[in-house]
Amino acid sequence: MDADDEIPTLVPHNNVPDAVPSSDDAAPAAKVPITIVTGYLGAGKTTLLNYILTEEHGKKIAVILNEFGDSIDIEKQLTVSEAHTTDARPVPFVPLANGCICCSVKDVGVAAIENLMEQRGAFDYILLETTGLADPGNIAPLFWLDDGLGSSIFLDGIVTLVDAKNVLRSLDEGYGDGPAGQQEHEHEDGHEGHGGPLLTTAHLQISHADVIIVNKTDLVSEQELAAVTTRIRSINGLAHIQTTTRTQVPQLEGLVLDLHAYDDVSAADLSFASKGHSHLDPSITTTTLPFPALSPPQIPLLDTFLRSILWDEALPTAHPHSAFEIHRLKGRVPVTDGRVLLVQGVRSTYDVTEGKTAVAGGEEEARLVLIGKGVAQEALRESLLEVLGGSGGDK
Repeated sequence: MDADDEIPTLVPHNNVPDAVPSSDDAAPAAKVPITIVTGYLGAGKTTLLNYILTEEHGKKIAVILNEFGDSIDIEKQLTVSEAHTTDARPVPFVPLANGCICCSVKDVGVAAIENLMEQRGAFDYILLETTGLADPGNIAPLFWLDDGLGSSIFLDGIVTLVDAKNVLRSLDEGYGDGPAGQQEHEHEDGHEGHGGPLLTTAHLQISHADVIIVNKTDLVSEQELAAVTTRIRSINGLAHIQTTTRTQVPQLEGLVLDLHAYDDVSAADLSFASKGHSHLDPSITTTTLPFPALSPPQIPLLDTFLRSILWDEALPTAHPHSAFEIHRLKGRVPVTDGRVLLVQGVRSTYDVTEGKTAVAGGEEEARLVLIGKGVAQEALRESLLEVLGGSGGDK
């Protein structure tokens, strides 16, 4: 095979020319957002993508299909087929082989997507549809890259589709003696967990979502739908929940496109999560750790705590605790000098940035919201306060 054959290409058609390189080489190219669309088998992911591609949104969208296939090198397997929307715009489809993108793609997959963009011209948006068995927590960090790495794509958010008729059954698989929940958790998470109820694929997909679309609501009663949304909220208190029939979302912006899920963390984002319903699903829950505003010398101490709980899955103090596993983390941390720190995390990948809006006097309470297994135990907050010095005030 020639070297050129190993480079992924997009096939231009419908008389749409390839993008012409800018004459101003110094002008930085705009970064392209990527949304991960996940959901259990039959939830309606493909229907949603077809709906998006036939709607008028003015975007040039590339669709990446993560499907099961032969286990061969990803760059040699990337191919492109043609699809047409109602207005005859070209829609690039990129099937990724091996099904489990988290195991087979990694850096090569990111590079392959960027090669496609360079050859065909920058897209306005990228949608990555995972298999029904994929764990988005393993996929998201691949595209959540630091600006210093010079990547031309960035993670805009994770959308999880849920089948209203069958999701409770899927979530409850981990409580029985059947093999389904056990097999899914071992395959997707790479280990056997930390004891207690098993995490199913449905738990993992819901826990990482920024937006959860509860689909097929026409197949359930109002009472059944209320039970579904309450259970979902108990697992993920941060996500926006939208109910649909046949994935007909009321608007694309903010629900599937242009999520900006990692751009900011407002107090409103964290307010609902603090209410909590952890008793509804012992497998995985949302919990809030409140603490006082930090003084500047305490900022590195917060980072020490985050590294320990996310990287080591352990507390940095001697507090007795049960095993835990954090899937998603968001935080808003006022500093006594008026700054506000924003914390975002997916599994072991996290980022602390400075918010654009200052808080006068640093009087606002700080909060970290954790989604995961075993995160509701009081030892987490006790350890955080000990690491910070107990009070959180000026030192």
